[in-house]
Amino acid sequence: MGYNFRPYDQDTQYLLPPSIADWVSQGSLARFVNDVVEDLHRRGRLNVIYHAYRADGWGAAAFHPRMMVKVLLYAYSQGVTSSRKIAWALENDVGFRYLAANEQVDFRTIALFRSRHLEALETLFVEILRLCKEAGLVKMNRVALDGHKVPANAAMEQNRTLEGLQAEKEKLQAEVRAMLEAAEQTDRAEDSLFGPDKRGDELPEGLRTKQERLERIAAAHKRLQEAEQKARQAQAQKIEQRAQEEAQTGRKKRGRKPKDPEAAVNKQAKANMTDPDSRIMKGRHGFVQAYNGQGMVDCESQVIVAQALTQDENDVNQLAPMLEQCEEQAGERPKESVQDAGYWSEENAKLETDETQLFIATTKDWKQRKALREKGVPQEPLPENAALKERMEYKLLTEYGRAAYKERSATVEPVFGQMITRGLVRLVLRGFAKARGEWSLWCTTHNLLKLWRSGFVPGVKHLGAAIAKGATLPNGGDRLQMQAIAVA
Repeated sequence: MGYNFRPYDQDTQYLLPPSIADWVSQGSLARFVNDVVEDLHRRGRLNVIYHAYRADGWGAAAFHPRMMVKVLLYAYSQGVTSSRKIAWALENDVGFRYLAANEQVDFRTIALFRSRHLEALETLFVEILRLCKEAGLVKMNRVALDGHKVPANAAMEQNRTLEGLQAEKEKLQAEVRAMLEAAEQTDRAEDSLFGPDKRGDELPEGLRTKQERLERIAAAHKRLQEAEQKARQAQAQKIEQRAQEEAQTGRKKRGRKPKDPEAAVNKQAKANMTDPDSRIMKGRHGFVQAYNGQGMVDCESQVIVAQALTQDENDVNQLAPMLEQCEEQAGERPKESVQDAGYWSEENAKLETDETQLFIATTKDWKQRKALREKGVPQEPLPENAALKERMEYKLLTEYGRAAYKERSATVEPVFGQMITRGLVRLVLRGFAKARGEWSLWCTTHNLLKLWRSGFVPGVKHLGAAIAKGATLPNGGDRLQMQAIAVA
């Protein structure tokens, strides 16, 4: 008796040509990304990308932007950010092949599309957030705000001081001059040997690379000079303000006199040659060449309701911009916002309004948690003349304040952790504008994954009503049934 195996024949012929869609399950992420982008297309939300193309039909045919957007969103959802790896996946991954309709896109085309349309792709964050609100995932009752040091595509070893940049610039310029002189001598020798009409006038190949390095040095040099100028101006204003106050009062002010403007300049300030826009920032595991990614997260669903990328090393100046960003991206301000001590300042405390109540820790997180453990709920009323810091500390010690602050570490920090687990170890693109666009893509796909796992179907305005009509959740059954009752 022989073995009882299922038939196995790699040369099996199909009676009818197979469809790649048959190989992708109904509840898969690939189908969901496809449905979301198609829904955005129907609503005209992708027109901002289409407008970048010629409308007269001339020129070589381009890959359809709808397809490219699907591929990029799916790739970032999977943590695949390298254009070469995306191109590889378009050949070997069924989900990618389904979204691309078996088109084989070159990695250069992928990189060029992402680079050209980064600003337009940033609008997708608002569109996906709108779908999250439509699905009932965003309540805007309480949000948590925090910053994450996102490593830039640059090495710490490439930082230089102003003096170091000047020395390296002079060295490279000397090398370029020597190469140009050598090339000129070669030209003269070859002209006399071969005649003036013969080739032989090309510069050495290494010249282009060195020129690019000089351009990077110039950009870093300019940033350091601008920083020095700002420091001088700020110090001069301090000196002038002190002099005016002394003239008004008729007596000298107590305390140290402000330093001379030139002494206030930080001679050890550094700029990075690889990505001059990035900064040296202190993270949990030491210093890193990075940008500061800001995320405001809905505490009920972990959906990011506002996001931005900044070059500031700390978070203290980010509260006001992020509240404005929330109003712009989510369409409204939250009722409550919780922040750690990195956002504390009296100026920030004054941002509290009847519309938005603020809970900002006034000490480091571990000290704040210790105070909540050791100090009881205040029994005495707060004095009317209490300072802003005392008022904030009192508010955080109340039962309501304790509950609010406790949600901070359980909501916004896990969101950054989820993105790191998904693959956000380092940004791929260089330069502040491109890094900001890439951070937006990571935040967009985070919300996209939350939306997918919620069972939402694009086009269905009320999921509960859809289920009442007999439809099943996409992760648990027939997605086509959900689409059949979709609201156009």
